[in-house]
Amino acid sequence: MIAAISVVSNTSIPTNLTVISCLKSKKPPSKNPRNLNQTLKSLTKSGNLDEAIRLIESSPSKFTDPETYSQLLHSCISRKSLHHGQRVYKQLLEQEDSEKLLENHNLKSKLITLFSVCGELDEARIIFENAVENEGVPESVWVAMAIGYSKNRFLREALLVYVEMLWNCMEPGNFAFSTALKACADLKELWVGRGVHAQVVKSSEGPDQVVNNSLLRLYTQCECFDEVLKVFDQMPERNIASWNSLISGFFKEDKLGEALDVFRRMQREGVGFSWVTLTTILPICARVTALCSGKEIHVQIVKSARRPDVLLLNSLVDMYVKCGVFDYGRRLFDGMRSKDLTSWNTMLTGYGINAYGDRCSTHAAYIVRSLLQRLLQSGCLRSSHIILGTM
Repeated sequence: MIAAISVVSNTSIPTNLTVISCLKSKKPPSKNPRNLNQTLKSLTKSGNLDEAIRLIESSPSKFTDPETYSQLLHSCISRKSLHHGQRVYKQLLEQEDSEKLLENHNLKSKLITLFSVCGELDEARIIFENAVENEGVPESVWVAMAIGYSKNRFLREALLVYVEMLWNCMEPGNFAFSTALKACADLKELWVGRGVHAQVVKSSEGPDQVVNNSLLRLYTQCECFDEVLKVFDQMPERNIASWNSLISGFFKEDKLGEALDVFRRMQREGVGFSWVTLTTILPICARVTALCSGKEIHVQIVKSARRPDVLLLNSLVDMYVKCGVFDYGRRLFDGMRSKDLTSWNTMLTGYGINAYGDRCSTHAAYIVRSLLQRLLQSGCLRSSHIILGTM
């Protein structure tokens, strides 16, 4: 504590004020472009899009790096934020060197993807057409437009983009092949798919795993099982999706024993499985009443760290019910946290067909009525749904 001097009496007055010498004023935030870019990247990574865009709007001349805008657009795409994406696009258009920035093919691809993901296909198409007017447009721009159509279920338009790409003497790569094959599989356009397959074979790049899986899916969807086996056997590497396509192919060919053998082979080779694998295998167990195999799958589900979804639980309940083990099926059904209409129909159909094992049909009818009352109370049944039960 130091003494303060009274102006009136010239005497010292005690005070608790602490004197701090050489006070320095706080420096304003640095306007260094490098620091601003680092701040922008940090805001973008943390998902604070409003602050990131405001930073650009406050000093637009400081942000001329295409990579900065690319990262920001990527964040808008992942959040499907059309509002933020439009603001970023506006800033790109208002830049002094906007033409140079918008010549960047990566930015064009990101903008096409952004508007496609947000359902603004007309805007995406405008950017795409402006891009392909110039020569040397890379595959990524074409594929971005094709994927945009595909994700919005305009599958024929996606294929037309691929054809247009070929018409412009662009050599397709694996990225384009997988996109075209997916559209062919969804449309069941076998002959077009075969044409794309021929281009894959002739390509100097060599198909990657995504392309091979797309071929498997195409031939599985079109029920060309010989081609499924041929593609599968020629694949240098296989993942779970590859094995799932083979199992699905056997299932569609009604070769149920072979499908189960493939699943067992997956386990022996340590490939693992996905919920899609089990959702495909369990109906096979139900059809051939392979209760032991179904129980083994149930054990694997219980041991898994992941929580099973409704589709998988429906398949498991269906397997137990069709194998005549109603107690297990009912226990699973009652323990499901969420149920859809299929869940209820599975139990109702099981009781209706099997009349609850050896018990009398009167008791089965009582259980069905009880389930119907619970179904109506659950809210799963809408007025547009009608259930016809045969007892």
